[in-house]
Amino acid sequence: MTEVQDDDRVQALKKTIADINREKQQIVSVVSHDLKSPLNRVFALVQLLNLDDSNFTDEQKQYLNMIHQVVADGLSMIRNLVDYRNLEYRGIDIRLEQIDVGDFMKTTVRSFVPLAQKKNLRIKLHAPDEILVNTDRQCLGRIADGLLSNAIKFSAEGKEVIVDVKDSGNNVEISIKDEARGFTPEDKLLLFNKFIKLKTKPTAGESSTGLGLFIVKSILDRIGGTIQCDTVEGIGSTFTFSLPKKATGF
Repeated sequence: MTEVQDDDRVQALKKTIADINREKQQIVSVVSHDLKSPLNRVFALVQLLNLDDSNFTDEQKQYLNMIHQVVADGLSMIRNLVDYRNLEYRGIDIRLEQIDVGDFMKTTVRSFVPLAQKKNLRIKLHAPDEILVNTDRQCLGRIADGLLSNAIKFSAEGKEVIVDVKDSGNNVEISIKDEARGFTPEDKLLLFNKFIKLKTKPTAGESSTGLGLFIVKSILDRIGGTIQCDTVEGIGSTFTFSLPKKATGF
């Protein structure tokens, strides 16, 4: 085979790979736009029905909660796929601003209370007054949402989730502790990999893309943060992420 033929084969292979990547991005784009809109409408309708469910039987309320959970899972999966596409292909824009982490986490925790109540879970928040960090608001929200969502998803009914905000000098540390099933030593090594299916499963049949913790870790890497997990199989886990108060270099 001549060098010209070799070069032609290489170019053809590169074109095939480029076509596959472009098709993959288009599929994710279709999923994010064409499926997200109808799911959002269903979600809004369920929210409206939940505002006044006094005329529903207990069985009807149970079905309504199931619809709510299924739609929420679908929207979460779409969000993870979109975030994954952005992180892999386009990156994320960082807009730094001063944020009071305590107030931010109070608002975030409040938004998760209805979801926790559906599983009879309690969320407790410990946060001191005014800890300011210079970071991206959307990134911080995505990290906190991902970790809180996981804590609720993997916890059984009647358990507790504790969110703790600490001032640690040049950094702020936010830990989210659950009383879920914990992770095996083997799973712990794979926690932040993408598309990983772990042995520990959600407790109420919730869906999982295997992207949530990968996205959390990727965003933290981008904004100069770190994350670690302390876990005991059968007892629970604590995810702690740290952010510099004065972010630079973006």
